Amino acid sequence: MKMFLSLSFVCFSLQLAQAQNVIQPYGKVDQASMDLKECPFEKDANAMVLFDKGRVYFDDKFDIIMDRHRRIKIFNEKSKDKGNIRIEFYSLKGYEKLISVQAQTINLKDGKIVITKLNNDQKFTEQIDKYRSAIVFSMPDVQAGSVIEYRYTLQTSSIGNFPSWRFQSNIPVGYSELSTSIPDIFIYKPLIRVQQAFFKNLSSLENGTYLYDGQAINYTKNVKTLALKDVPSIPDESFMTCESDNLQSIAHQLSEIRPVGGFITSASNTWGKIGVMLGEDEDFGLQFKKKLEGEQEIIAKAVAMKSQNEKIAYLFNTVRDQMKWNSYDSWYTNDGIAKAWQKKAGNSTEVNLILYRLLVQSGVKEASPMIVSTRSNGKVFLSFPWLYQFNRTAIHIPIDSTRYYLLDATEKSNQYNVIPSNLLNNFGLLLDKDRKNSQTMFISTDVPSMEYINLVADIKPDGKMTGMANLHYTTYHRSEVIKRLLKDGEAKEKDYFINSNNTIKVDSLQTEDNHSDSLYVKQHFNFDVDISGSDDNYIFFTPNLFCSMKKNPFLNENRKTMIDMGFRDQYNVTGAYSIPSGFKADVLPKSLTLLMTDRSISFKRVIAEQDNKIFVRYLIEFKKSIFTPEEYPELRQFYKQMFDMWNEQIVLKKI
Repeated sequence: MKMFLSLSFVCFSLQLAQAQNVIQPYGKVDQASMDLKECPFEKDANAMVLFDKGRVYFDDKFDIIMDRHRRIKIFNEKSKDKGNIRIEFYSLKGYEKLISVQAQTINLKDGKIVITKLNNDQKFTEQIDKYRSAIVFSMPDVQAGSVIEYRYTLQTSSIGNFPSWRFQSNIPVGYSELSTSIPDIFIYKPLIRVQQAFFKNLSSLENGTYLYDGQAINYTKNVKTLALKDVPSIPDESFMTCESDNLQSIAHQLSEIRPVGGFITSASNTWGKIGVMLGEDEDFGLQFKKKLEGEQEIIAKAVAMKSQNEKIAYLFNTVRDQMKWNSYDSWYTNDGIAKAWQKKAGNSTEVNLILYRLLVQSGVKEASPMIVSTRSNGKVFLSFPWLYQFNRTAIHIPIDSTRYYLLDATEKSNQYNVIPSNLLNNFGLLLDKDRKNSQTMFISTDVPSMEYINLVADIKPDGKMTGMANLHYTTYHRSEVIKRLLKDGEAKEKDYFINSNNTIKVDSLQTEDNHSDSLYVKQHFNFDVDISGSDDNYIFFTPNLFCSMKKNPFLNENRKTMIDMGFRDQYNVTGAYSIPSGFKADVLPKSLTLLMTDRSISFKRVIAEQDNKIFVRYLIEFKKSIFTPEEYPELRQFYKQMFDMWNEQIVLKKI
């Protein structure tokens, strides 16, 4: 037993010594850090976090204080942008305060360490909106080989606003440590998302005292230290959701308050409580009563419409077309809907609450606001009721017992009858009419988004192909086409089809059915292709031209994150190719069907020859859109086989 305790003590001492060697005082840097040329565990990284240390504790007023010290090594010129620092905080009414922000750059010049401090006049405060601000600055004298570091203190008087911590980053992290000291008066529920084993996981108790009516009250502090070592950078993988969904992190939610000698009080939020709070908030629920300038004319026109669907479409298109989203997302309004309507510009919640008011005033009583989280903001954890998981408001309208609309008028390519793709596969909080029975709801769609391509082409004896293409896109594929047209105009649309192959020429391109309410868009054009690889005796060609599914996204051997494609896809490519005089079909790929084990994805290829023409059909169907890392090996193998078959060539031989 003594031997075991001795070994444990030795291991703990070694861990403590390693951590102390890694974490150095501000302004003190060892020669090893200055000489470091690459990340030891991620050789191709352009920069790495040497250490990131946070300490969260309560002061004598029970304000929450977080001290943070972060140090980064710049390996090459590609990572100089890591010296651009941005620290956001909730500044309204002093909800959060940033205190003592310091930063400096450390360089090695002529064998000596030179420190360049950031001056106060090099720091700027940016007002993001009425709630949020940011301290922004660029580190001075950053170059390849620099070490940069900054530290600050964050203070909040809200005991429910316990700072979260990310152990991981988009660059590798040598060491990340969070120490917390929490009075046993407050009970927090942790949400730990960590895949690695903790390098340090220590707990202890300390005594604390506070004064109440001149009397010293004793309590106990729960002290916890968690640390990870050699944390790889978050990978950039195809169809992964945002970084915050995948970073190793920890968050705390206040669940109980246990005052010394008092009654235990539940402090846990519920989604119902949040709904009530939103209904009474001046920047949300109280906005519903604000009148909009000139709204009477719009409402009168909507009321006169015969069908509910026509009314919804008209109001949605009116707001979407007249309002400009300022690219800011938040669950609250900034200027308020009346002022945003006057300016014809606002944040996402202002745009959509304007739509909500017009809907309700026009008799669409079924409409309800739903606060949501966009794909870039991250997944919502139902077991962690917290308003700040959301960053936008949308409008929910039930169609029947199983179907609903979810309206978001921020994007000009959005439609009232298609759930925006950046809201799919996540939870929203649906607020009922009286704000007393709010409930969470999973946002998804079973309707596949289709891309249909029909090609008719003549192949010439000299290896050229001339033909006509008809393309048909629905829902999300339609939205991508509209986005391109809105951004670049139809004059540049043909570049989309020729960028991947400079031997293609596109002529007479026309786009149809791209009006506001159409569920699809059509394009048709003439094309010419110089078939590469052809010679006097053989013509080789791949018959899957102009499909957006061009490259295999799953080439990496391993996968760390969930695969979330957003929606179910369907690709349907058909073609009729005339065989040139003096040639015959020499090699035709076989007709076949390829299936995932669970039939979640299917690939079907049919190729036949008839009347001196080759007819092809490719059909790719997805039955689900989310796959786990455990499913990745089979998914990767399936994609490899599918793309091999997708790109298999037809060979014509000279007779």
